[in-house]
Amino acid sequence: MGSDISIAGRRVGAGTPCYLIAEMSANHGHSFAKAVELVRVAKDAGADAIKLQTYTPDTMTLDSRRPEFLIGKGTLWEGRNLYELYGEAFTPWEWQPKLKAVAEELGLHCFSTPFDDSAVNFLEGMNVPAHKIASFELVDTGLLRKVAATGKPVIMSTGMATLAEIDEAVRTLREAGCTQLALLKCTSAYPSLPEDMNLRTIPHLAEAFGVPAGLSDHTLGIAVPVAAVALGACIIEKHLTLRRSDGGPDAAFSLEPGEFKAMVDAVRVAEGALGRVNYEATEKEAASRIFRRSLFVVKDVKAGELFTGDNVRSIRPGHGMSPKYLDEVIGRRANRDIVPGTPLSRDLMG
Repeated sequence: MGSDISIAGRRVGAGTPCYLIAEMSANHGHSFAKAVELVRVAKDAGADAIKLQTYTPDTMTLDSRRPEFLIGKGTLWEGRNLYELYGEAFTPWEWQPKLKAVAEELGLHCFSTPFDDSAVNFLEGMNVPAHKIASFELVDTGLLRKVAATGKPVIMSTGMATLAEIDEAVRTLREAGCTQLALLKCTSAYPSLPEDMNLRTIPHLAEAFGVPAGLSDHTLGIAVPVAAVALGACIIEKHLTLRRSDGGPDAAFSLEPGEFKAMVDAVRVAEGALGRVNYEATEKEAASRIFRRSLFVVKDVKAGELFTGDNVRSIRPGHGMSPKYLDEVIGRRANRDIVPGTPLSRDLMG
């Protein structure tokens, strides 16, 4: 297993720009025109990829009114029936090849999260460049094997999973033929609180499994993704909506286009700021060295007069001797008359 992956020729891993995924999810509101607009604004905002979800209510669950099929407390969808929620949220399959064509025309990658074998087959027919595994499907070993058998790169979210469960899922994928894998830290709460994100898990995931690691983020705002990049995240996935006011199952924790662009810009600034381990002055810093402190004569000193703490001081700028030589200078005699403001140098001392 390599330490990086390649999606449609784009390398993703340490030392490359963070791969930024705009998640469309249910934010199209069942309008194809809105879905196309989301693809376009994702590109304009600086995303590398637009991600879809490939399921129907029937591939996800049963149309049942039993209590087990009602969503419990703790999410935006509390009390709703699963089948009805997925009916509102799913992306029509006939749209997906068309959206992929729009994305590719714009130079944007387009792939999806399959939720069952039929979805994998459908996406393979579209020749998607990668597959995404959602946190909730991490335990579906049959689906993992099906996705791994495609030979495509796999990006898997790890929300709710224990380290042992992640290890089992990774082993399942690898044993079934997955050679390119990335893992995303995810907190499966909608929305998530920043204090629940535990971003320090990201470098641990990368080290533990030898894969690129990133973040699937459901927090509000852009601070958490930027912090993740500072900790080494190679991938950021974030929901994108045209307007939160449009509503929908995912709108409350999605970014609007201007916010997504602000996130992209902040991520790129953070990447540039990380740089490398360096203790040498930069080119601009070198020019500032002259403003360091140094030793100057600050009062008239006659030839033969002693240098003292009263007539020599450490001040800016840096044209004189280093301040570390002050104790050595005190008690020496001037070999000529010196006026105030003269940088102190050894050739002024007897």
